[in-house]
Order: sequence, then C-alpha cells, then structure tokens
Amino acid sequence: MAPTHVLRCCQRGLAWIPVIFIALVVCWSYYAYVVELCIFFLPSVVYLIFFHLSFIMFVWSYWKTIFTKPANPSKEFCLPKAEKERYEKEERPESQQEILWRAATSLPLYTRTGAGAIRYCDRCQVIKPDRCHHCSACDMCVLKMDHHCPWVNNCVGFSNYKFFILFLAYSLLYCLFIAATVLQYFIKFWTNELPDTHAKFHVLFLFFVAAMFCISILSLFSYHLWLVGKNRSTIEAFRAPVFRTGSDKNGFSLGFRKNIAQVFGDQKKYWLLPVFTRFELSSCRCHLLLNCDEFRWILVDFYVNVLKENIKSFF
Repeated sequence: MAPTHVLRCCQRGLAWIPVIFIALVVCWSYYAYVVELCIFFLPSVVYLIFFHLSFIMFVWSYWKTIFTKPANPSKEFCLPKAEKERYEKEERPESQQEILWRAATSLPLYTRTGAGAIRYCDRCQVIKPDRCHHCSACDMCVLKMDHHCPWVNNCVGFSNYKFFILFLAYSLLYCLFIAATVLQYFIKFWTNELPDTHAKFHVLFLFFVAAMFCISILSLFSYHLWLVGKNRSTIEAFRAPVFRTGSDKNGFSLGFRKNIAQVFGDQKKYWLLPVFTRFELSSCRCHLLLNCDEFRWILVDFYVNVLKENIKSFF
C-alpha cells in the first residue's frame, strides 16, 4: 500500500510539470516584452495597454480552467445500498443489467452502451448520466467530459469547457499580438539593424515562441469551435453516442445558436468573460431524437436539481 501511495503522489506531482512549464514561459514572455522590448524598442503606452489586457484575460481563463473542479454525477445516480450489494454479488452480466435497468427507470437516461446496455462505472460505482465518462487520470466520472488536458492538469468538461475555449482564444490573441508587434524587430535582427544588446535575443526568441504557439493553438481552437457549433465533445466526435434508436453523431445538437448558448450562456455580455453562466444548467439537454418538448424539459428540470451540489461552488 505504501509504495502505491508514494507512486500516486509522484504521479500527481509530475502532472503539474506541463502547467509549470507554461507558467514559466508566460512569466518570461511578460518580462521579455514589457521590460526588455518596451524599454529598449517599443516605448508605447498603447502597446502596453493592449498587451496587459490580453495578458490578464489569458491568465484569468487559464487559472479558471485549471482550478475549476470537474463536475461529477450526484447521488441520484448512485445505486441504493441494497441494489448495490446485489449488483456486487451477482456474477451474471444479464442479472447485473436487470438491476441497473430497475434503478435507471426514474433517471433521464437516453444513451446506452454499444450493446444497448445501461452505462455503469464499476470504478465510481455510479450509473453514468448522458455524456458522462470516466477519466482515468482524475479517477472520477466527469459530466459532459471532453478530454483530459495535461496542459491544465485537469479534465475539460461541463464545469470548465467555456473557460477552456476562452483560454485557447486569449492565448491565441496573446501570441498573435506579441508576434505582430515583434515582427519588425525580428526582421531588423537578421539585417543587423538592432543595437548590440542582450535585448535583441529576447526579441528573437519572443517571435519564435509566439509563432510556434500561435500555429498549434490556432488548429486546436478552430477544432473546438467546430465542436461547439455541432454540440459535440471530443469523445463524441470520435465515437458517436448511442441512443435508444441507435447511434447518432448529431443527437445532442439543438441548432447552431442554441449550441453556442449551451456553452457560453444566454447573456452575450458574459461570453468573453471566464465566469460560469447559469444557462449552461438550464440548457443541459439534448435533442434525443424526441419531438416532444415535455420530455426535454423533464430532463432540464432534473439536471437543474441533481447538479446543484456540483455547481454551487461556481457562483
């Protein structure tokens, strides 16, 4: 037990290395741009204002993405104690599924496994809500899980997907601004027109690092914008969710506008701010191949109630 505990602690510590690396790069970029570049080459207040605006929004959204706890299924999705004991004692998968089907009758579950069975997590011992998946890195089931991101050392899902999108947006803006304002001095570096000081090396590396991150972030940001427009997660993009009537890659789509609002909220004034928006609760529903609005709003009301415990800390 002791070696396992030590190994787990080491893994948790090592998982912070990518975050520390990004933090160090950002701190260096701030020093190189503000101190080295602006003092020697860019004595402009306008540049400093725009730089600090993008820097603050980038750090704010990155912080929220890292430290927002992933939302997991509430107690309504746990098996009752008696049913749980019967499930653990039962050896036949068919009998276990019968127990799960009885427990799931009062739950708004519309997705199934590929074989048409109730989705159940043996690790967390909980019936999985729609779009919920188990994260092996976090060792928990995460609501509307998209992926586990090592660069934020956190699971990206229901509680922080908006923050993750804004983190990509503001990091892209940050890198673009640095690359655009440093480009002219980067050209002067190669034509030997810059003063022979150590600041010119900061100019060189600033442009290279900003351009490199800009290219990689742009592709990732574009992909996730496409996912938001389709109301899909990364997992669902690779493996279509299975409903009662079969798999459907567009089963959760509500239309482009509502898909956007489900992530960013119904109040546009908060779209660009990394704050949790209440509409994400009320719009936590899916198309479900149902034509009856009554069923959709039953699902809405249910999620509003069962997710309160996870969401209280965000307001």
